[in-house]
Amino acid sequence: MTSLRTPGVAVAAALLLLGCYTEPTPVPVPQTRSVSERFEQSWQAARAAAADVGVRVTGEDRSNGTLRGEQGSSNVLITVITQPDTSIQVGFSVTGGGSPQDANLKDHLTRAYQRRMGR
Repeated sequence: MTSLRTPGVAVAAALLLLGCYTEPTPVPVPQTRSVSERFEQSWQAARAAAADVGVRVTGEDRSNGTLRGEQGSSNVLITVITQPDTSIQVGFSVTGGGSPQDANLKDHLTRAYQRRMGR
């Protein structure tokens, strides 16, 4: 009788263990984009951000990563630079319109850029 009971217990234990198994959650494979694709996205977002806040772009030098523009008496310089670690750094500089006006425009540019980048 003992020999019949042992396989039955083993089968019951195996069935209980199978009932507890859950499949691992799939992990999405990160999509890698090239440096040039990320630069292009940042460049276009910076250009669009300038337009969003009323900056008239007066010059573009893509190879050096600079956009120049103006809004009223403020001069705007936007830089899009690829870093040695392949990250993209975007900077905004506003001068000539007075401190409060320039700070406000820089803040608006930064927020418009962040929106354009989906952040």
